[in-house]
Amino acid sequence: MKSELDKKLRKHIEILENEVFFTKNKWPHFSLLLKDMSEFSLKLKANLTVVSLERTLLYGGYSLLAPFFDKQNFISIDCSPSSADDRGSYNEELINNSNFIKISTSKRADISNTGLEDCLADLVLIPNLVHHIADQDMLFQEMARILKPGGKVYIFEPLVRELHQIPDDFLRYTPFGIAAVLKKVGLEMESYDLEGGPFSVIAYCWTQALQYFPDQDRKKMEDWFYNQHFIDLMKWDIEHTDNKVRPFTKFPMSFSIKAIKN
Repeated sequence: MKSELDKKLRKHIEILENEVFFTKNKWPHFSLLLKDMSEFSLKLKANLTVVSLERTLLYGGYSLLAPFFDKQNFISIDCSPSSADDRGSYNEELINNSNFIKISTSKRADISNTGLEDCLADLVLIPNLVHHIADQDMLFQEMARILKPGGKVYIFEPLVRELHQIPDDFLRYTPFGIAAVLKKVGLEMESYDLEGGPFSVIAYCWTQALQYFPDQDRKKMEDWFYNQHFIDLMKWDIEHTDNKVRPFTKFPMSFSIKAIKN
């Protein structure tokens, strides 16, 4: 088992943090995904089979997660629907950096026909994808089908997002909602993690709202927000983590869930 991430992977993660997900000033909720992938990279046994259901078309057909699993048999399935072809690889410019490790998708396939064998995977990753799949029953059935008995699934999902990649944005789950769906296909939730709080939610909404200002006003409004308010919101999110009025309430930006196939 590795004790620390190698230098090449650390540089790749820095690109994901700073130039793809902008976790410091735009999409802080993706820091949970990167933390979880780093833990898998350090702790997952070599030679296991990992299947990742992604939308790699956005990034020129490159898997963002493949570099974390260089010691495993990694299979990346691009689940981008045909309706995404018109948008194409519009995020490819974000990865034009020599430190980004470019590993192409294994194949592109519809979630109803991935072409993978039954009970193939020791681990199935579904990062930031669930809300983009119209046929939810098929998604979870296929995930359970390709997973070995005793195998695990990892899901990362936002709780707060704008309606995006229209028309391929269908729903929002809570971790308990996904746990209930997983149970129907023979999986049990082992754990879940929440990322962020109400102040990072406010910050995220502001980053989206700023895009609605006309060009001539946006720069001034961005300076007003980032120079005067963003830092405070991020600080408060760390300092004030518990609702003092409604103790059974949380307001995270995103969550991850781990489950096992019985």
